[in-house]
Amino acid sequence: MAQWWAGVSETFARCFINEGRYKLLISGIGVTIKVSLLAIVLGMVIGFLIALCNLSKKKPLKIIGKVYTDVIRGTPSVTQLMIIYFVVFATINWAKWIIAAIAFGINSGAYVSEIIRAGILSIDRGQTEAGRSLGLTAKQTMMYIVIPQAVKNIFPAMGNEFITLIKETAIVGYVGLMDIQKAGDFIKSATYEAFMPLVGTAIIYFVLIKLLTIALTKYEAYLRKSEKR
Repeated sequence: MAQWWAGVSETFARCFINEGRYKLLISGIGVTIKVSLLAIVLGMVIGFLIALCNLSKKKPLKIIGKVYTDVIRGTPSVTQLMIIYFVVFATINWAKWIIAAIAFGINSGAYVSEIIRAGILSIDRGQTEAGRSLGLTAKQTMMYIVIPQAVKNIFPAMGNEFITLIKETAIVGYVGLMDIQKAGDFIKSATYEAFMPLVGTAIIYFVLIKLLTIALTKYEAYLRKSEKR
């Protein structure tokens, strides 16, 4: 047992301590968080606009919304990332993580749009009619009556989208970003150890997502307080 533990300790030190390799993982955590946060913000903005297009009675807007969601949802996120990075932004000297976040934001926007659309449609039509009867415009009714109620319905799905987005960013290594997964791969290549680096990256992702889940659950409970009688 002592010999086994000594071997594990030696492997751990070689993978994470020697040559300061743990710093790669710490830096990777920062990259993953930055990309995910910017992507979810962009995804919500794009998703809201596309949801309004899909709900619009104007045919050109509905076509734009449908084409966007069909194309984005029908192609792999890694392909979209590489097109955005190597083609669309090939001549633009922006930070890699910003370009990656834009790619993931565009991808997330398609899924967020469907979440928002479903949330808006879940609100009873009588709420809209009540708002209009009070003299509110269609825009005011949507902004002040429908959307605030829809937020509570879409929040759990939005939380799941954020969690999914964090895990999807593990492919940013394709464009040379040193995120958590890429840092683990680098350690694996440098030490010729597969088990420890892979388990280490899995644990880091698990902890990040677990903390996020706890925070989202608490905030959802806060939003639901107003529904209690």
